Amino acid sequence: MKDFQKLKEQLIAYSKEIGVDKIGFTTADPFTELKARLYQQQALGYQSGFEEKDIEKRTEPSLLMDGVQSIVAIAMAYPKKMAEHPVNRKGERRGAFARVSWGQDYHTILRQALQKLGEFLVESLPSAQYKSMVDTGELSDRAVAERAGIGWAGKSTNLITKEFGSYVYLGEMLTNIPFPPDKPATDLCGDCTLCIDHCPTEALVQGGQLNSQKCIAYLTQTKQELPEEYKKAIGNRVYGCDMCQQVCPYNRDVDSHFHEEMEPDPEIARPLLKPLLSMSNREFNETFGELSGSWRGKKPIQRNAIVALGNYKEIDAAPELLRLLHEDPRPVIRRTVTWALEQMWDRFESDQRAQMIQSLKKLREIEKDEKVQQWIKGRLKVD
Repeated sequence: MKDFQKLKEQLIAYSKEIGVDKIGFTTADPFTELKARLYQQQALGYQSGFEEKDIEKRTEPSLLMDGVQSIVAIAMAYPKKMAEHPVNRKGERRGAFARVSWGQDYHTILRQALQKLGEFLVESLPSAQYKSMVDTGELSDRAVAERAGIGWAGKSTNLITKEFGSYVYLGEMLTNIPFPPDKPATDLCGDCTLCIDHCPTEALVQGGQLNSQKCIAYLTQTKQELPEEYKKAIGNRVYGCDMCQQVCPYNRDVDSHFHEEMEPDPEIARPLLKPLLSMSNREFNETFGELSGSWRGKKPIQRNAIVALGNYKEIDAAPELLRLLHEDPRPVIRRTVTWALEQMWDRFESDQRAQMIQSLKKLREIEKDEKVQQWIKGRLKVD
């Protein structure tokens, strides 16, 4: 019989060689507590719609791989600070990608690491089988990592590790090898509620429960028009939100710079907003294609950039916004432009406002979207 404890130790040693910052092992038992929580989330309408819809698959490893006996969880730590911050000033306003989208797409980085771990297992034990997943797989990365002792699920719903805080990417590998499991991590949040208190949209309903429909990280990835009540809360974010991580005490003294491929290009992680408005699909892919935050394409990023310009009241962007209002075929973009122009309307000089009115009169003749038409009529003071 193979010594599975020894193989576990060998895999742990190899994981460090290939840059995995933390590794843990758990059984392939069902995630019963998670299952109950997910059904509750579903009943409350708190799901984002991006996750696997089949809750049984999300909580029953045996449905995902025949003969599965263990799950190996890994974590890789990413940085929270960049060496140099690009200037953000009037006329050169910038947006912000969340730290989870700095550097190369983490899906690629972790999949490569998991592939190496799987190949190591097969070389060590030819009968070994494995199946890996990162983020887009059926299982909950956080639940697996928590049970495997990597960290605990905080009130923010992020997994928190003692060593790296919550700034970690997670992935897992199912295998038919019966590895001895590790102990689940202890919850060390105590009575701290900083993440709940500072959530910009009150998306953290209570400790450990998130209403995804209100979460800025989710909202910035949707493609439809943003709900009116959350536009100001989005600030200058073009993808994701770090607020609950920024206020977490376990993130105070950590800043991991272990992986060159995770380091941000400041000009990409904090992009100028105005150029985003006229960027072609090709330019977008060439500039942002390597980021995990590019997965939904150009439209959400452009919409968020328009909201950010409105929040900045960046009147220098008005000509470009007007161009979109006249030329962009996407109603969501045009509706968002009207919101942004409304935020900066009082800052226009009288001659600028006169030019805007003339432009809107022309636009009124051709605009087909009812919401945009209503805004134009309101500004022109006509029925």
